[in-house]
Amino acid sequence: ENILQKTSAPFSTNSYDTCISPNKLNLSSFINLMKKLQEIHPEASRDKIVNALLEVKNNNNGSLSGLPISSIVERTSVIL
Repeated sequence: ENILQKTSAPFSTNSYDTCISPNKLNLSSFINLMKKLQEIHPEASRDKIVNALLEVKNNNNGSLSGLPISSIVERTSVIL
C-alpha cells in the first residue's frame, strides 16, 4: 500500500493540523493517525480504518498530500 512511504520529515504527535508532505505519509505519522482514529472510533477495526483512509485518499485524487491531519481525521470519521 502506498500509504506507508518513509520520509525524513518529522511529525509532532500533538499537532493534528500538520500537513502531509507531498505524496508521503511516514510510518510515524501513520501510527499517530491510526491511534487518533482508534480513540475516536474504538468500535472500528484496524482494517476498517485503513480502508476508510484509502477511500479518503481515493476521493482526494489518489493522494493525502497537502491535507492537514485534522482534515484526514474528519473525512475518515465521516466514512466510518
